[in-house]
Amino acid sequence: MTQTGPGQLTSLQGAGNKLQSGRRQDVYRPKKGWGMPPSHDYDLLVIGSGPAGQRAAIQGAKLDKRVAIVERTSVLGGICVNLGTIPSKTLREAVLELSGYRSREFYGASYTVKQNITMQDLLVRTNKVIQHEIDIARHQLMRNGVELISATASFCGPETVQLDFMDGSTARKVTAHKIVIAVGTDTTRDPQIPLDGRHVFTSDDILKLDRLPRTLSVVGAGVIGCEYASIFAALGVRVTLIDKRNRLLPFVDEEIIDTLCYHLRENRVTLRLNESVQSIDVAEDSDGPGSRVRLHLESGKTIVTEKALYSVGRSGATSRLGLDQCGLACDERGRLVVDEHYRTKLPGVYAVGDVIGFPSLASTSMEQGRLAVCHGFGVSARSVPALFPFGIYSVPEISMVGKTEEELTQAGIAYEVGKARYREIARGQIIGDITGLLKLIFHCETRELLGVHIIGDGASELIHIGQAVLSFGGTIDYFINTVFNYPTLAECYKVAAFDGINRIGTFHEADAADPPAAE
Repeated sequence: MTQTGPGQLTSLQGAGNKLQSGRRQDVYRPKKGWGMPPSHDYDLLVIGSGPAGQRAAIQGAKLDKRVAIVERTSVLGGICVNLGTIPSKTLREAVLELSGYRSREFYGASYTVKQNITMQDLLVRTNKVIQHEIDIARHQLMRNGVELISATASFCGPETVQLDFMDGSTARKVTAHKIVIAVGTDTTRDPQIPLDGRHVFTSDDILKLDRLPRTLSVVGAGVIGCEYASIFAALGVRVTLIDKRNRLLPFVDEEIIDTLCYHLRENRVTLRLNESVQSIDVAEDSDGPGSRVRLHLESGKTIVTEKALYSVGRSGATSRLGLDQCGLACDERGRLVVDEHYRTKLPGVYAVGDVIGFPSLASTSMEQGRLAVCHGFGVSARSVPALFPFGIYSVPEISMVGKTEEELTQAGIAYEVGKARYREIARGQIIGDITGLLKLIFHCETRELLGVHIIGDGASELIHIGQAVLSFGGTIDYFINTVFNYPTLAECYKVAAFDGINRIGTFHEADAADPPAAE
């Protein structure tokens, strides 16, 4: 695997995918597969090599099918590995480490590990992690006998796909018994917005920034917008977060969002909610051309900033697929409609991952890829989408699973809550996070756990304890009767459970039956 520089990652050509006269010469041989109709080149063809595509391809290989995965760019991993999940989360860790953010509770607001942090400092860690993830993905696919094809795929029919190879001069048509579309998304771009990748940019451009700005405006307070707004604010950048809705992240529990807003304001983030951007222009001043960005809001306000992150969502990357050739159509955001088995209206064509819309998480995309392939080949597999956890890597971190208070209130379900704050837990004091919160929601009568919501350090790891209890229909008594390591953040579950029990004022009495008499 070769590395050509920052942001320039491993090419599939280096993985033995040489193209000669439109035919691939592989350095390894994929599995032959069982039961493949003679008229098909592959049992399973996966379009896209992100988390959903990788998991779908490997699941097909585990079922001893002949599998190929098609990737139109020169690198494996899709947006998740190269521009999205992995880079943003690694960037976040680098920021928290170099800025000393986690230690400021002990050493003061001015504490920092490194003075004058630059984009290059942050990219050292980010590029290394990206390289490693690409190498791991390539190795896993090859080890499982999945054929890697560097080409752009487009449908010619329900079972036929044309592959236009990366050299631009060769192409061929292949057929597959089952096809999985896992092409992911592209950033939504407005032609009226002057996106130049330098002054006004999208989340896909962040790794290419020449320097950290002093001021930044973020247009769109979705998951991506909130994450980057909080990350840059942790570096001391003056951030303005703009969104047309009246609250951040409506699918998250309101109390958790209130806590996030408090933290953002503490880090000098200005929230402009119920505001829409009418236009953006790059202005000139005494510092030189293009040194200021002006955002004109529909309310008449004007925000002047050094750089602007345009983050109004993502659209399905389906424009190159030639969907009309196979009878499929996408919605106005480029997304595909699927049933509960992730099957499109064509029986042999499935769609998984971000291209089918919410929740657009790497973790759920992987599971969708697995389930789709199992269904396609008649293998029993089950999952519980209602219990998929959500992780939002803002500063502070947020994670949730199950129902929110708002959902339960709307459904007319009687519930109570139990809360534990990190400041009550020894581990919270040790790590310097005294503002974290863990919240349990449970049924008033049965005490069945209904939802878990966490904001604070380690939230996305801590959530899985609650997820496990939810999956077997457990009650909050589980946490009361369980001993957790000390000192750990997991103790929050026990504290929150006791808090909840105190609110309803009932304890289950232990069995007081007399022991049997000795014979």
